[in-house]
Amino acid sequence: MTDAARVRAALEQSADLHRRVAAERAAVVAEAASMLRDAVRAGHLVLAFGNGGSAGDAQHLAGEFVGRFMRERRAAAAIALAADSAVVTALGNDYGYEAVFARQIEALGRPGDVAVGITTSGRSANVNAALKRARAAGLKTIGLTGGDGGETGRLVDVHVNVPDPSTARVQEVQRTILHAICELVEEAL
Repeated sequence: MTDAARVRAALEQSADLHRRVAAERAAVVAEAASMLRDAVRAGHLVLAFGNGGSAGDAQHLAGEFVGRFMRERRAAAAIALAADSAVVTALGNDYGYEAVFARQIEALGRPGDVAVGITTSGRSANVNAALKRARAAGLKTIGLTGGDGGETGRLVDVHVNVPDPSTARVQEVQRTILHAICELVEEAL
């Protein structure tokens, strides 16, 4: 297979998965956006988290909320829990890596806030520990997952699943989902 053929195949796989998720998951994406919109309108905080590329997506989401997505509007309170390396490494050292997000949820989260856990497998122990802590503390929860959704899918109020085993393809669709959510929330502000 030539390099151009590989590129074409990757783009076609991503486009096919985007179409599948659009057909099967649009309503649940709208539900997640509605939950976030209501929280932001009420002045609540969005706490987003994940590992690796999912941490980057959580930072991207927080940046779009605090800054802007497509138009000028008031800032929305959001934070990415992997962004502060001093906090993450201190918590990892003192409590173990599984607690790096849960401890921040305990410190920052209040009832009515929304915890957004992003994981391509649905099996990230630290993401799931944070979602459990969030629910116990009265936060609303959203999970963006891939594959079969894993434990994450069973822990959250709103589960947005991208049903594919490929981490790369899942992340591509999750980024589009996050952009759709940002657009819907921003229209309401």
